[in-house]
Amino acid sequence: MANITAQMVKELRDQTGAGMMDCKAALGETSGDIEQAVDWLRKKGLAKAANKAGRVAADGLIGVALTASKGVLVEVNSETDFVARNDFFQGLVRMIADVALTAGTDVDTILKAKIGSKTVAESIAESIAKIGENLTLRRAAALEVGQGVVASYVHSAVFEGPRQDRRAGGA
Repeated sequence: MANITAQMVKELRDQTGAGMMDCKAALGETSGDIEQAVDWLRKKGLAKAANKAGRVAADGLIGVALTASKGVLVEVNSETDFVARNDFFQGLVRMIADVALTAGTDVDTILKAKIGSKTVAESIAESIAKIGENLTLRRAAALEVGQGVVASYVHSAVFEGPRQDRRAGGA
């Protein structure tokens, strides 16, 4: 068995965002190999996500993404309202809204859309493992205009301002 140092655990934790004890266990299972430990944590996270899938997710956030002529809303649910205050969850919702801006509003299409090398569904599963609650993309809607602009307002928004596609001159 490899000698697992605190530095190795910290490095894996920084790389994956997983809990300290999970990182230590992963390094122990993989004889200290960081790359294998990352894969081990990913597989464990997917298993955790599957276990939480049956739990009710009725709280969460609405994400908004805009261009000058198009706006998209996505509803991402969590089990508790506390998660909505989590910066990581807020980033996930922003990312999903940005994807929906180009992928459209069909939930299955959004879940299959890629962000880098991962699908949105894989990102949600990894987030379930990190946050520890069931998360679901419930629905999405869009509004597009031929003339004029689309703008948004979210009452009591948790994160700062609407997301805008700056390439399209979002307003």
